Amino acid sequence: MYRVAVRRRFTAFHHLIGGDWGSENQHHSHDYLLEVVCEGAKLDQHEYLFDISVLEKHLEAVVETYAGKSLNDSKGFEAKNPSIELFARLIAAQLEPALRTQASLSAFDVVLWEHDSAWASFRVTL
Repeated sequence: MYRVAVRRRFTAFHHLIGGDWGSENQHHSHDYLLEVVCEGAKLDQHEYLFDISVLEKHLEAVVETYAGKSLNDSKGFEAKNPSIELFARLIAAQLEPALRTQASLSAFDVVLWEHDSAWASFRVTL
C-alpha cells in the first residue's frame, strides 16, 4: 500500500466548553500541524499515487477557513466542544469530496497536531 502525505501549519483560536478544563476554558491559540495522508494500492502511468496538487489546492482552502479564526465561531463547532478529534473529523469532511474523485485512493487520514505531544486523527475510507 502506498501512502503520500501533505502538511500545513496554521494558528487558530478556541476555548473549551462543557467542563472544567482549567486554562483551556480561556480563549487561547494553538499552532496546529495538519497532515493529510492518502493511501492507495496502485500507481498511475507516471508512477504517482495521485496528483498531490489537487490535495494541496483543497488543503489551502481548509487552512484559510480556520487560520487566525476562533473555532468556537466556525461552522460545525456550534455549541460543541472544539476538540482536536472533532476538528480532524470536520477537516476530513471538507476534503472528502475532492479526494473521492481520485480513483487511485482507497482511504485518507487527517492527522491534526495541537502541539508537539498531542494529536488526533480521523480516517475516511473511499
